[in-house]
Amino acid sequence: MARRRRNRPVRATLTAMSNLALTLRAQGNLAAARPLDERVLAVRTRVLGEEHQSTLTSMNNLASTLGLQGDHTGARRLHERVLGISARVLGEEHPDTLTSTSNLSATLEAQGDHDGAIRLLRQCLAGRRKVLGVDHPATVTTAKALVRLEAQPPTIPPSS
Repeated sequence: MARRRRNRPVRATLTAMSNLALTLRAQGNLAAARPLDERVLAVRTRVLGEEHQSTLTSMNNLASTLGLQGDHTGARRLHERVLGISARVLGEEHPDTLTSTSNLSATLEAQGDHDGAIRLLRQCLAGRRKVLGVDHPATVTTAKALVRLEAQPPTIPPSS
């Protein structure tokens, strides 16, 4: 119990840092968001472990920042790591794993891997239909993204 109380300030500080990074990213200040994302991820990994949901969220946040900065290779590496851990710990059809699948799909699309992005979105859509139902907002959003992606021709990948 004493340990739990002692960690509350650390967790609250990490949450505040993460929220600040999200705000900075939303404002387009990626240069300020990235070091916060990196610090939060490092501390959460050390304190909570790599498989903790908060750590996985931090990995995803950093991957998003990297992708917005044009570092699609770094973003892909982190999204693949999050997906691998989520699938192993939570299961292939857990909603968080399906979100990780969708996130990796977006990164593959940004890298120009059209076929890979479509394959992952199809997998995500099938899982969301089964787990969340066809009318769930996440399922509908995934279906629309898949239709959009399938309708567009593959693009030449940007350099990453």
